[in-house]
This record gives sequence, structure tokens and C-alpha cells, in this order.
Amino acid sequence: MPEKPPEDHASRVRASFDALHDQVGSRLDPAGREAIEKIRAAATAKDAAALKAHLAQLQEHHGWLYTELAAHPRVANLLDELALLGL
Repeated sequence: MPEKPPEDHASRVRASFDALHDQVGSRLDPAGREAIEKIRAAATAKDAAALKAHLAQLQEHHGWLYTELAAHPRVANLLDELALLGL
């Protein structure tokens, strides 16, 4: 059986955040949706400073959403990988 080629980073970010949206999308207000999109963009760009700042803002202003994001297996795995790369 041939191995599946590795997905590029942007595709992995998109798929991870799409899976999160499937889980919480119906509960998002416009501010929550914007906060998640900022985190997605920072993760895609591998922008450590923006990612850290947006995660802190999410935790401060949308605690329940931060908890969902941190507990989501695909997103948490992606963020852990970025952290290991020093981002």
C-alpha cells in the first residue's frame, strides 16, 4: 500500500481549524469567529508572536472557546508541533 504524502503546513492548519469549526461553529459569535480566524492565520504564517498574542486574547475574552481549542485533538497537536519548532 503506497504511503500517503505528507500534507503541507497550510493544508494541515486548514483541516485542523475546519475540524474545530465543525465542533464549535454553531456556538461562535462574530467576535469568537474573528478570534479563531486570527489564530488560524498566525498558525498558517508560523508567526509565533501573533499566535501567542491571539491565544492570550482568546483565553482572556473567550474562555470557553480557548478551552475547546486546547482540548481539540487536531488543533492541540498542531499547536504542540509549532511549539516544538520554537514558535
